[in-house]
Amino acid sequence: MGISRHATAHWEGDLKSGKGRLGTPQSGVLDNTPYAFSSRFGDEKGTNPEELIAAAHAGCFAMALSAKLTEAGHPPERLDSRAEVDLSMEDGPALSQIRLEVEAQVPGIDDAEFQAIAEDAKRNCPVSKALSAVPISLQARLA
Repeated sequence: MGISRHATAHWEGDLKSGKGRLGTPQSGVLDNTPYAFSSRFGDEKGTNPEELIAAAHAGCFAMALSAKLTEAGHPPERLDSRAEVDLSMEDGPALSQIRLEVEAQVPGIDDAEFQAIAEDAKRNCPVSKALSAVPISLQARLA
């Protein structure tokens, strides 16, 4: 059996005027964190599902890239990753694209090898696999 993690969501009210709270009881990182229609589609303070997916993807990809670079004999000094998740409203809400970016400081590696390893990490990190129905692009650069 693998590792299991969980999160909680509590919602009150209708979609547009309602409000919710998210939690991650195991880690405590999210503790009654607010989310709402207006934090998803407007500028109210709070999080939203797309932001949380982006954070998970950026973190998972950085870890996968670190592992693959280390396996190839090039442990990174630093990786700064970013994930942007687009929510399209055409034909109903759906995730339409994810853009991964990474800037890396990796001693002793050339750009061609770095690009190949980064693409492999993008394809094979667990979050990328889970989101495989969404087009995922990658821009990877060495610092």
